[in-house]
Amino acid sequence: MTYGSTPALRSIGPDIWIADRRLSLAVGDIGARMTVIRLPTQGLFVHSPVLPDEATRNALNELGPVVAVVAPNKTHHFFVRRFHAVFPTAQYWAAPGLRQKRRDIPFDHTLGDEAPTLWSAHIQQCHVRGIPLLEEVVFFHVPSKTLILTDLAFNFPLNRSVDWRAKLFLRLNGAMGRFGPHRLLRMLIRDRQAFAQSIRRILAWDFDAVVVSHGDLLTTGAKQAVYQAFARWL
Repeated sequence: MTYGSTPALRSIGPDIWIADRRLSLAVGDIGARMTVIRLPTQGLFVHSPVLPDEATRNALNELGPVVAVVAPNKTHHFFVRRFHAVFPTAQYWAAPGLRQKRRDIPFDHTLGDEAPTLWSAHIQQCHVRGIPLLEEVVFFHVPSKTLILTDLAFNFPLNRSVDWRAKLFLRLNGAMGRFGPHRLLRMLIRDRQAFAQSIRRILAWDFDAVVVSHGDLLTTGAKQAVYQAFARWL
């Protein structure tokens, strides 16, 4: 199944796929990325869902039933309601505080530090504290050694093609040509100690790759890149 000229879902490791889509915001098109993991039960864990158009629905259905859909922070909820209309039998999980922000979305559970039984055999998680406007929950897919971030870090190389508004936004926020948290996110950190504790917990995981929602994947040197990006808080 294809999306335009590219696959609707692209495999990046054992039982893990990504879907890259356009995301036009006021700051320009910074892109969006959904991550899909097949659990031991053969059901699918969906992280930060994109628009569930026909190509996306068909690609997911070919892999297995959607059993868990995760909105990983308080800003990544754009397509969750539409996803629920298409996959109503899945369990829907919200980042801390998101259920209060989006009362129109029928979330079933709130994410925390401990992975629920539904996915704990293959996926670990950490609620990143210290940024109350974001409340991001980070995930680690153990079999593929992949860390999954949402807005905690961007990764836009200097040669990355983006529209002029996005390029301006990224340059003004120091997010172009580097991996890590951009200037706006750094300003949102309110509790440095709590934030540092969360980062140390993430760095204790044995990951080799990083998936970000905005920008390029990190497939080599990921552990060192994450350490360097957040070293100032450690």
